This record gives sequence, structure tokens and C-alpha cells, in this order.
Amino acid sequence: MTIKKMLTFLAAALLLLLTALGQPQTTQADTQSAQIQKIQKAGVLKVGVKQDVPNFGYYSAETGKYEGMEIDIARKIAKSLDVKIEFTPVTAQTREAVMDNGQVDLVIATYTITPERQASYSFSTPYYTDEVGFLVNKSSGISNIADLNGKTIGVSQGSTTKVAIEEYGKAHNLSFKFVQLGSYPELAVSLYAKRIDAFSVDKSILSGYRSEKTKILSGGFNTQLYGIATKKSNTEVTSYINNLINKWSKDGSLQKIYKKYDLKPATTDNN
Repeated sequence: MTIKKMLTFLAAALLLLLTALGQPQTTQADTQSAQIQKIQKAGVLKVGVKQDVPNFGYYSAETGKYEGMEIDIARKIAKSLDVKIEFTPVTAQTREAVMDNGQVDLVIATYTITPERQASYSFSTPYYTDEVGFLVNKSSGISNIADLNGKTIGVSQGSTTKVAIEEYGKAHNLSFKFVQLGSYPELAVSLYAKRIDAFSVDKSILSGYRSEKTKILSGGFNTQLYGIATKKSNTEVTSYINNLINKWSKDGSLQKIYKKYDLKPATTDNN
């Protein structure tokens, strides 16, 4: 190769190198961060929440506002993103549909983390731990789970409670009848009217429906881990939320929210 050709070759190689260096390099982090940037660009965080669960997600007709622990968490997330918040009421039956159709960015609605759900949706680190419990009428004479053998238990449609109770029954040689209704208020009314013998869901949810004539049985089982859910592909959104939850756990922010609503996370697994 002549010196002239060598110089021409080196010049071309240098030109290609400089061109490559001048081009922006797209990395996985850039692609992922775009998920957060999309929410910030929209200027609003859309969140699916419960509207009938006192202390967690409850719509107050008096104030015209959503209230509860999960509402406060949603507001803190929106504040960290510097965007407005928009709430969409959901039930156990509609939580997944509003994520699938893009109506919401997140679901924060007493949504228990399970392997089956994780196969379809992206879940955050747990922000609250609870266990399944039973609300009964004081006049019923029911004092423990064994007393419910053969009796009718009311559970919410679309929840994991029925399956959990059935598994508990098999393990303890107990059998139950079930009534599945669409909302917690309906279940509470059915209990008060004695159409069911017990209303079952996570204990902290039951605390919002306790009255002078009812009580929550001291026994509980099947630890429930609540997570913030989003579409399976929104891995950066989940990562962002995990960082917030870890931060708020360390600086006491989550504990302050629990205390505000007199909530006490379960600390032991009673399976």
C-alpha cells in the first residue's frame, strides 16, 4: 500500500470514528427512563384506587375527596414526579382492566402480590403487610375460625380471599360456604342483616367496617403483601417506585402514614 493510499484510509477511518462519537448513544437506561419522562410530560399521574375501603382508599361524599393511606402514597409519588394526580375508582374485578386499557399508570388498591399476578403485571416492593381476618356479629357466639365450620362467609368478587380460606379449611379439616359480592359495603350490610355469618378480607380493611355490634376475630392467617402495580413492561416505573418506598421506609414517612390512619402492618406469618 502506498503512503497516499494509507493516508486516505486513515482519514476515512478517523472520519467514521468522529461521526460515531458524535451520535447520541441509546442505552437501556435511556429507554427505561422514557417511561418516567412520559408521565412527567403528560403532567398527570393516573392512579386506580379503592373508593370503599376506609383507611386505605375511600371517597368522602362530605369533602368530595379521596382519603386513606393508599391515597396519601399516590399523592407522594405524584409530588416526587412534580405532576398532578388523577384518581380512578377500581374494584377487585376492574383493577387489571384499567391497566390493560391504559386508563391508569398505576394501581394502588389493596392489591395483593401473588405469583399469578406477577406473571402479568409489574409489582413494586410491598408497602404494607396484612393478614386475612373475619368480621362477625358479637351476638353470633363465634369466637374463633373453627366456629365458622359449615357456616357462610362473605368475600369480595375477584379477590384472593376465597381461595385462601379454602386452603386454610383443607389444612385444618374445616369446610365453608361462600357468598361473593361486588363491594365491601355490600358485604358489611349482609353481615349486619345476618345473611352471612362472617365477612372476610384483610384485617385492616375490616377495621373500617367494625361497629358496636361486630368484632374482628383475633385469629388470622395468610400474610398479604400489598404492592403497587403497573403494566408488565413498565419496569422503570416500578424501579422508580421501589426507590421511593425504600426511601420512605428508612426516613419514617410510611410509618407516619400508617399512624395517621391507625394502621398496624402484620409482622408475623400465621399460615
